[in-house]
Amino acid sequence: MELLEYVTELLEGTLGSPWLWVIVFLVSGLDALLPFMPSETTVITVAVLIGTDFSLLALLALVAALGAWLGDCLGYTVGAAAGPRALARLQRGPDGVRRYEWAKIQVRRNAVLLILAARYLPGGRVASGLANGSLGYPPRKFVPLDALGASIWAVYSVLIGLVGGAAFADEPEKGLLLSFALGLLLVAAIEVGRRVRVRILTRRRAAAETSDNGVRVEP
Repeated sequence: MELLEYVTELLEGTLGSPWLWVIVFLVSGLDALLPFMPSETTVITVAVLIGTDFSLLALLALVAALGAWLGDCLGYTVGAAAGPRALARLQRGPDGVRRYEWAKIQVRRNAVLLILAARYLPGGRVASGLANGSLGYPPRKFVPLDALGASIWAVYSVLIGLVGGAAFADEPEKGLLLSFALGLLLVAAIEVGRRVRVRILTRRRAAAETSDNGVRVEP
């Protein structure tokens, strides 16, 4: 609770100041390269403090989305620039070639999910930008998809904060606790959904490979 009170007081001191939006923009962007940056925590906390002022909440979502999108594009650019050296190391030896082919297939098959959903997992934004950039996912696809993902993330974070702020208008620390609890539940649901999807796809591929080898697959 002491940490939450400190964060709340720190951000409360910037309410009504242009520096608030600078902080939100920078933290949202830098999280794409520095996973320890508390982008989601910052957006949720500011939303809790704003409460039900919907014009400011809309501005918060816009600033957070823009910062996150530009940060992701920077991560993609870094991945693309480091790509040739990283891929050369990755492809050393037979095992390296297999790892490279596996990684390339994963990006090709799951790029949309990686771009849209990975940001909700620890370090997911860093992995998404660098992997898509270094493995050559087309920028014409990455940029608009990431803009959509950043917008969904920003709106989600603001709505989580709005719920906490509305429930505990006079006690922002409790509002933060409620908001973070809701956020954790949503992240857990996303992770469960991802694992279920992976299992289903793995079983389908195994069944397809067995069928291709001439072995009858039981219905």
